[in-house]
Amino acid sequence: MKFGKNICILNVGGTKYAFTREVIKDFPLRRVSRLHSCSSEKEVLEVCDDYDRERNEFFFDRHSEAFVFIMLYVRSGKLRFVPQMCELSFYNEMIYWGLESSHLEFCCQRRLEERMSDTYTYVSEEDIKAEVESRSEEDQVTRLAPETGNARWLERMRRTFEEPASSIAAQILASVSVIFVIMSMVILCASTLPDWDTAKNNTVEEHRIIEAVCIGWFTAECIVRFIVSRDKSLTGENPQLQRAGVTLRVLRMMRVFWLIKLARHFLGLQTLGLTLRRCYREMVMLLVFVCVAMAIFSALAQLLEHGLDLETSNEDYASIPAACWWVIISMTTVGYGDMYPITIPGRVLGGVCVVSGIVLLALPITFIYHSFVQCYQELKFRSARCVRSLSSEFLN
Repeated sequence: MKFGKNICILNVGGTKYAFTREVIKDFPLRRVSRLHSCSSEKEVLEVCDDYDRERNEFFFDRHSEAFVFIMLYVRSGKLRFVPQMCELSFYNEMIYWGLESSHLEFCCQRRLEERMSDTYTYVSEEDIKAEVESRSEEDQVTRLAPETGNARWLERMRRTFEEPASSIAAQILASVSVIFVIMSMVILCASTLPDWDTAKNNTVEEHRIIEAVCIGWFTAECIVRFIVSRDKSLTGENPQLQRAGVTLRVLRMMRVFWLIKLARHFLGLQTLGLTLRRCYREMVMLLVFVCVAMAIFSALAQLLEHGLDLETSNEDYASIPAACWWVIISMTTVGYGDMYPITIPGRVLGGVCVVSGIVLLALPITFIYHSFVQCYQELKFRSARCVRSLSSEFLN
């Protein structure tokens, strides 16, 4: 900070706090510590709402009582909610000052998660940070005069390709992309039918034209996405695919992964993907439960069905890996019937395996369900907000 006095005054909603420059430099709140790196009053106004040069006073139009509890966290290292204040409102104050939900005490974290699960107006940390820092980002863009046109054009193109609900052009582009994806998938599925070769010989030109148009669209889209993307990375070729025929077949079958693009246009697929990403700990826990149970029951099944009585041994359970297949099918209650125990102890073990599978699979389901509901509410709120902004843009 190259201006002002040595004593800095923070005025938060009418409550004043006095600090020295050294304290401001290493302040635990990111928004406050950013004041030390400001070299002009213009940069200061990007961080706070107003500045009084004579008294060296920085004004923040924020909730004063919430900031009192945030200051208690700065002094004691414990952050709790303000009594009789909405959890989401206090959470907004936290994000503004540079804190996250992980800084809260465990009991308050649970309250925040429950509050987010019960409301349809959930806003993620990324959304709040973007809203809080939108003004400063706009000011930074205006200072980059030579790059303003290119930066805005690239950002607009990126939003058009990555966010289908951002504008009317993005919706049109997304619709066309979905049509090409569906067309490509239909052709790919039809090419595996026995009668495809005969039909292809009769209308070979039409099939080639359709495939060429689809490939051309996907190639052009990939090129444009690479140009406007923020992070660009290249991957090398796989040295194991030496034969051209194998390579072409693999690349041809890779078209099925274009179905993942449909997640941008359907709320259910987005919810599923976001839930799996946020519940990876619960998914790992579920996988550990299944693996441990599989190891125990497969060893016991191999022993009871094959290892004790060699004369009446069940050949389906000749090895523990073979018994693992029976365990996973029994635990998931699928029951194909391709292999089953024939001895009385083996059947008792099978019943215990089925019941244990129901219990073990049900344990993490509660956490995954709550996360799914929370993700659905979040994405639903984002979608509604994008629709409102798009409608206002269309009307204007």
